[in-house]
Amino acid sequence: MLAQVRALASGLDRDQIVWTSGYLAALAQQANALARPEFAAVAESRQPLFWTVFFASETGNSKGVAESLNRRCHEIGITTKLQDLQGFRPHRLNKLQRAIFVIATHGLGDPPEGTEAFFEFWFGEQAPRIENLEYAVLALGDSSYADFCEIGHRLDLRLAELGAQRFAERVDCDLNYKPASEKWTLELLQKAERLTDAPGTGTPHLHAVEGGPTTPRNTSFRSSVLANQPITGRGSSKDVRHIELDIEDSGLSYLPGDSLAVMPKNPPQLVESLLSDLRLDGDSPITVNSKTVSLSTALREDLEITVLSQPLLKALSSAHSQLAEQLANRDYLRELLRTHQVIDLVNEYPLEWDAQVFVDSLRDLPPRFYSIASSPDANPGEVHLTVSLVNYERFGRTHWGAASSFMADNPESLEVYVEPNEHFRLPEDSNTRIIMIGAGTGIAPYRAFVEHRREHGHTGENWLIFGDRNFSSDFLYQAEWLEFRAQGFLKRIDLAFSRDGAQKVYVQHRIGGQGKRLYEWIVQGAHIYVCGDAHAMAGDVHSAILEVLQEQGSLSEEAAREQISQLRASGRYQRDVY
Repeated sequence: MLAQVRALASGLDRDQIVWTSGYLAALAQQANALARPEFAAVAESRQPLFWTVFFASETGNSKGVAESLNRRCHEIGITTKLQDLQGFRPHRLNKLQRAIFVIATHGLGDPPEGTEAFFEFWFGEQAPRIENLEYAVLALGDSSYADFCEIGHRLDLRLAELGAQRFAERVDCDLNYKPASEKWTLELLQKAERLTDAPGTGTPHLHAVEGGPTTPRNTSFRSSVLANQPITGRGSSKDVRHIELDIEDSGLSYLPGDSLAVMPKNPPQLVESLLSDLRLDGDSPITVNSKTVSLSTALREDLEITVLSQPLLKALSSAHSQLAEQLANRDYLRELLRTHQVIDLVNEYPLEWDAQVFVDSLRDLPPRFYSIASSPDANPGEVHLTVSLVNYERFGRTHWGAASSFMADNPESLEVYVEPNEHFRLPEDSNTRIIMIGAGTGIAPYRAFVEHRREHGHTGENWLIFGDRNFSSDFLYQAEWLEFRAQGFLKRIDLAFSRDGAQKVYVQHRIGGQGKRLYEWIVQGAHIYVCGDAHAMAGDVHSAILEVLQEQGSLSEEAAREQISQLRASGRYQRDVY
């Protein structure tokens, strides 16, 4: 018997052993219950449970968690169906009895691209009662945003409001989502298993189950830097780099529209300033992610210090009642997270920190994602990025971005991995027109798009609407766009440089000015792409497109919004905003 147990557990890691122990305990409880006569007849009459495991994912994390949960349900005999919320007809939810949602919040409290129709339907006034539904929600998000896990939170409350019954309490996960999602998964499986109907005659075979992508350090590739070239001109207020990486022997592959994740290191100047302001010794040993390192090493390589997150806010607000009161105001919280770094807040709300306590209030340093600026077929063995250096003065001190500052220092190599983006893809029909709208480094994926279409001889016409600050210094990849135009691969280009004239002109103004032509392209089947800042640009562009549909199509606002929803549902309106 002991040999069987040892053989069964061979190859399991710590988390899998913990799950297995809970699994076996649940089997024992189930066996004891079913052995009682009063339960025997009930067990024979039960029907198998059927669960639908939904995911709504922007970067793939939610999908990975849902896939892992789906596999593990099958392990214990629970029948499930894995379902991308993007391809699900909203009204069909009221036909289900059990649903699990793994939902990511994107942008400023928005659902992932392509899933808007589902949330619009169920958040709307006409949504029906669904009292026959049992459900559970796992919410993924980024606690450096005020709208942390907003969509998952709203969905959980809305389903309950419509009469659905929670099968398990919602859990909100930050970027380091693995521990919380794993705990939620284990508890959910144990609850579901206790309800599993008509258990089989044998014990399901246990083996190590690989979860979805959790930490990029497990799958990343160290890529040599081939080029690191400034592409802004003299006098520019920005430093934008074109970076080329060698992925020849990496096994990595990508498509236009995908992103590259870069593992950053925090600026050493910021680490030194933070240690000095906190009066902490950088050589102090601390524990982070089950390893012991010096405090300065942890702050440089392991922990997020250029972006505020809510764990630190909770630690500070517990000692500063004034901050706690201010954080209750969502607008204040949003502005604080947008403008402050860790060093700003610990100076504004001082505490006597212990090194380990301070480390425990910070979250892990996550990768930074950059839209890939190259076609893999036009640049075999390479991947290109367009990176804007974050470096500015505020509150009397210099602020840096983690990844951009790291890359600006011209490292010989970068640790990277590809993050697929299925919601930002070229049309399958190579004859289809595309309209590319972006500002600043939002131009990156469009360089990849046009390179790819030229490489493969696509005949669909391409239209670029691009904006930045100054024509003379900030027209990124200017020579290449002019070459695309001369070769006939760029049908039209409209530019908006906000600081060149007395009045600021942005891409949304160009959209309005070309409303008739834009509407003609849409009617003729063009795909629309938007890439860039989610805080202002993306919303303004969306409003401008709505106005074009209303004016040129003689539509009401409601009808124009419905047309936008149809464009999204068909994949003809895609956004990559951040």
